[in-house]
Amino acid sequence: MSDLEQYYRVLELEPGATLEEVNQAYKDLVFVWHPDRIPKDNLRLQQKAQDKLKAINEAREKLRSLKTKPQTTHQTTYQTTQNSPSPQQEKPSQPTQRPPKQNSDLSGKDYSRANLSNKDLSGRNLSYANLSGANLSDTFMHKVNLRGANLSEANLFRANLLLADLREANLRAANLIGADLSGADLRGADLTGARIRSGERLLVKLVGTNLAGAIMPDGSIYQ
Repeated sequence: MSDLEQYYRVLELEPGATLEEVNQAYKDLVFVWHPDRIPKDNLRLQQKAQDKLKAINEAREKLRSLKTKPQTTHQTTYQTTQNSPSPQQEKPSQPTQRPPKQNSDLSGKDYSRANLSNKDLSGRNLSYANLSGANLSDTFMHKVNLRGANLSEANLFRANLLLADLREANLRAANLIGADLSGADLRGADLTGARIRSGERLLVKLVGTNLAGAIMPDGSIYQ
C-alpha cells in the first residue's frame, strides 16, 4: 500500500476523496478519539487515542498539502513525453491495485455472550446481529450499524456509540452506564429496563440523540 492510500485509510476515506471530505472526516475522527473523551484511568486507551490523533493529524496535513499544491505535474509529464525519442517503448501505466477491504458486513451474526470489550467496531454493519449478553464495555462503535440488533442484557459500559444506527434495536436490560450515544439514532428502540441512571443522575450521553418512538427504561414511549 502506498503512503497516499494509507493516509486515506487512516481518515476512513476512499482514495480520491475531496478536500471537503478530508476536512469533515478529520473533524469526525478527532471528535471520536480526543483523549478527553477517554476515561483517565484507562491508560491503554489513552495511549491509543494519542496514537490515533497523531496519525489522523499527519494524514490530514499530507492530503491537504497535496490537494492545495499547484497542478503542474501533467504539464511536465507531457513535455517529457514529447521530447522522448521512442515513445513506443514506454510501458503503459498499470492501474493501482487497491488492497482488499476488511469485511465490515457482520449483519445477522451471532455474538451472544461474546467478549468484545475494547474492540474497535467503528463503521461495521452489525444490523440484526445477536449481541445479547455480550460484553461491549469500552468498545468503539463510531457510526456502527446496529439497526434491529439484539443487545438485550449487553454490557455497554463506557461504550462509544457516536452517530450509531440503533433503530428498532433491542436494548432491554442493557447496561448503558457511561455510554456515549451522542448523535445516535434510537428511533423505535426498546430500552425497557436498561440501566442509564445512578439514583436521579443520568449517566449516559444523549447529546443530539434521536429517541422518537423509543421505549424508555420506565416503559414510556418517547415523544
